[in-house]
Amino acid sequence: MEELELKYLKSLANQYPTIALASTEIINLQAILNLPKGTEHFLTDIHGEYEQFNHILKNGSGSVRGKIDEEFGNTLSTKDKKSLATLIYYPQEKLEIVMQEEENIEDWYKITLHRLVQITKRVSSKYTRSKVRKALPKDFAYIIEELITEKAEIQDKEAYYNEIIHTIIRLGRAQEFIVALGNLIQRLVIDHLHIVGDIYDRGPGPHIIMDTLRQYHSLDIQWGNHDIVWMGAASGQLACIATVLRMSARYANLDLLEDGYGINLIPLATFAMDTYADTNCDSFAIKYNTDYNTKDLSLDMKMHKAIAMIQFKLEGQVIMRRSDFKMENRLLLDKINYEDKTVTVDGHTYPINDVDFPTVNPKKPYELTPEESQLMERLRQAFTHCEKLQEHIRFLFAKGSLYKVYNSNLLYHGCVPLDEKGNFSKVNVFGREYSGKALYDVLENYARKGFYSTQDMGEKEKGQDIMWYIWSSPNSPVFGKDKMTTFERYFIDDKESHVETKNAYYRLLDDEDTLNRILREFGLTSDNAHIINGHVPVERKNGESPMKCGGKLLIIDGGFSRAYQGKTGIAGYTLISNSHGMRLVAHEPFESTESAIIKESDIFSDNTMVETSAFRKNVAGTDIGTELKESIHQLESLLRAYREGIIIEKGV
Repeated sequence: MEELELKYLKSLANQYPTIALASTEIINLQAILNLPKGTEHFLTDIHGEYEQFNHILKNGSGSVRGKIDEEFGNTLSTKDKKSLATLIYYPQEKLEIVMQEEENIEDWYKITLHRLVQITKRVSSKYTRSKVRKALPKDFAYIIEELITEKAEIQDKEAYYNEIIHTIIRLGRAQEFIVALGNLIQRLVIDHLHIVGDIYDRGPGPHIIMDTLRQYHSLDIQWGNHDIVWMGAASGQLACIATVLRMSARYANLDLLEDGYGINLIPLATFAMDTYADTNCDSFAIKYNTDYNTKDLSLDMKMHKAIAMIQFKLEGQVIMRRSDFKMENRLLLDKINYEDKTVTVDGHTYPINDVDFPTVNPKKPYELTPEESQLMERLRQAFTHCEKLQEHIRFLFAKGSLYKVYNSNLLYHGCVPLDEKGNFSKVNVFGREYSGKALYDVLENYARKGFYSTQDMGEKEKGQDIMWYIWSSPNSPVFGKDKMTTFERYFIDDKESHVETKNAYYRLLDDEDTLNRILREFGLTSDNAHIINGHVPVERKNGESPMKCGGKLLIIDGGFSRAYQGKTGIAGYTLISNSHGMRLVAHEPFESTESAIIKESDIFSDNTMVETSAFRKNVAGTDIGTELKESIHQLESLLRAYREGIIIEKGV
């Protein structure tokens, strides 16, 4: 036995000091391998729509309702099933309504508690008792374990269980117990959550979503371009800060920054009122909903224009100091002809609808005015010292990455940059060329330096600029278009200039050779491997399918954001992967949480099976299973060492 292996086994012996303990653990792990694999839930492009996100999280994209159907079949009416599902999703809120409507609340408690216990038994059946025990709410852990665990030694089990429930009701604890069971069912029905990018921007509540995710029991996140720009802003990168502010202004979400994160926007408002008081801001309309207070419209438009002009300047500064980004074609402020009111973009000259730029010096168009510089420094301090924002971004870094390989699935938000022949694009990053997986790795490494580094400030600044690059570069895996035409959409009426050409990846989605090449690049060779990504909304109303190449690739952005729903015709796709296979769920637009509770309305409209397994998949076929097999191998080596006298048992 090699010295290194012996050293490891001696360390393992501290945890399992006897043959009996090591044997017991092997038996336990071997048994776990044969349990059904846990259910995985995939969501993407949430874009701040926290109410819809919260509902889908609670219903597990129909998984809770599926368990109700499995358990009760035709013994419950559709109405009773809907009521039970709503109670599980929103136990506290639904109880308030029930208390007002039910005449015999004690009978309702008895029936409901029995039904909830049955569902809890079903959703916990695929887990070990130890795992279920860890998920149990502290106040009711013992009681729930008694109710969901068979007691073979008890002759009259029905009387035993009935008495437990009767006593819960008699002691006035029924409501709290129902809430505990509802939350437990939600937790157990989904084993692991994948967020495939774009939590931020457009919708009003990304901060609420982040708070929810921080409490979730098991998840990973693949960063989207809208996430990465917030990550850059939190690191102090000025162009990212300006972009976040511009997007928030454009979608009437400045309250998110002020109320959600406590970032003081009075300096920006004061600057905009003073500098843009008599300026034409017609091109900077606000996209607002019915909750928006239109009395703020004029000021918000001024703030919108003020920060947009600062953004264009700051982006120009990044492009000029990072020549290896090769984004000089996005330097447009110096291409404006103020006399002719035109701008030249990629060799084409277009009329421009606005040249009223009080802060732009035509001779030095990318230079901030002293007032703009002072404003941005105050905003930088506000972003970098905002405790809640910093907590959220640290969570994104801790749980997130640009890609994830998980259970034979490759998850990323946008695309793998390809040329027209399907080869991996070679991208220069600070003097070295990268492509495929290596490109993802180097960009992620620099992003982490940009946020965390405290020693090498040069590397930190590179990392901060890389986060802006990931947000908007044609070579970015999470952007995937030849340019971001923000300037053109504000100032040029000719829509020809607005076109953003997608990377060749999107023209090769049905090419099996290309997709297999991508999967191999990330270490996946299985015929059952899939690529799962979002970023580009699937226009279902025009007949587009989220399944590409026979289901090898799945694009699950179907319009979670209200801004896209007119284009897609639905309110998003989600994906469920369980021991039986994979299914896509299409969601109807979400009215409101209140409607979901009162009307007992759900929002999944139909399911599409992507893949069905002839036999139930078990833990052995998962990544966790691979780890457990390795643990079993090491424990068996420890057993041999005990039996051969190489290592001596302790405490025998």
